[in-house]
Amino acid sequence: MRPPFPEVIDSSMIATFRSCPRKFELTYMQHWKPKTESIHLVAGKAFAAGLEETRRAYFIEGNDPEAALVRGGRALLASYGDTRCPDDSAKSPERMLGALVFYFQRYGLETEAATPITLPGGIRGIEFSFAEPLSIHHPETGNPIIYSGRSDQIVDFADGVYIEDDKTASQLGSSWSKQWDLRSQFTGYSWAAKYGAMKLNVAGVLVRGVSILKTKYDTQQAMTSRSDWEIDRWLAQVHKDIKRMIQSWEAGEWDYNLDHACTEYGGCPFTTVCKSETPDEWLPMYFEPRQWNPLTREEKLLFLEEPEVV
Repeated sequence: MRPPFPEVIDSSMIATFRSCPRKFELTYMQHWKPKTESIHLVAGKAFAAGLEETRRAYFIEGNDPEAALVRGGRALLASYGDTRCPDDSAKSPERMLGALVFYFQRYGLETEAATPITLPGGIRGIEFSFAEPLSIHHPETGNPIIYSGRSDQIVDFADGVYIEDDKTASQLGSSWSKQWDLRSQFTGYSWAAKYGAMKLNVAGVLVRGVSILKTKYDTQQAMTSRSDWEIDRWLAQVHKDIKRMIQSWEAGEWDYNLDHACTEYGGCPFTTVCKSETPDEWLPMYFEPRQWNPLTREEKLLFLEEPEVV
């Protein structure tokens, strides 16, 4: 049976489809996810939870910086949970907690140059979420497909309004700041902020990176902007990509990349599956069905159907 086509698309889904349609099918159509979540994802989510809670405690609830950081640390550890950090990884809960302290030492709450703006309705711009309709219709419902996303903040910075996003990394080198100028994720943020419901006159995106090693931390900032013609080009490409998704879904055929995408970013988790002549036998061994919700940014465990007894 053909699975339902997604009604909501986000930048991760677009990036996965562009990288390898087969990976998109397994991840977002069949909802297969590794049984053991990557320590990089666990640590990144925990760090984001700590940043958000610290900012809310200080900028919204009026806690002093020390109390706000305590709140953020608790949120970080709660998000990290009981995940076991591999011995060769620097992203242990203790090191991630240290990274949170390091971040707010470098970007102090009281001396912060980038402060969350007040959005329409009196809401502070911490965790800017959006869900905007595209001019392409869902193949089953006929409703507009929704493009959604969430950045860490909308801030006043350098005499302008900027989208702010935080990234954790293992290393920050000379090339780190150069990778964002064409990043689709940030063009989507700019499109939603400028032309979505908020109609914000954003000047660009402020990206802050924090590297986490076993012996030290480091940080860099990068600023990148998007002109109107770049946003128009991005939007046209997103529509083309979604049309290709629909064509693949209708045909039940998803192309394989079988090249660089198989080894990028530490390697595709489906390598073993794609190396097998009988992939369906491998999937339940190493993966479980968890459905990603781009609006809530959460996953829900699905139940496998029991095989029919003849």
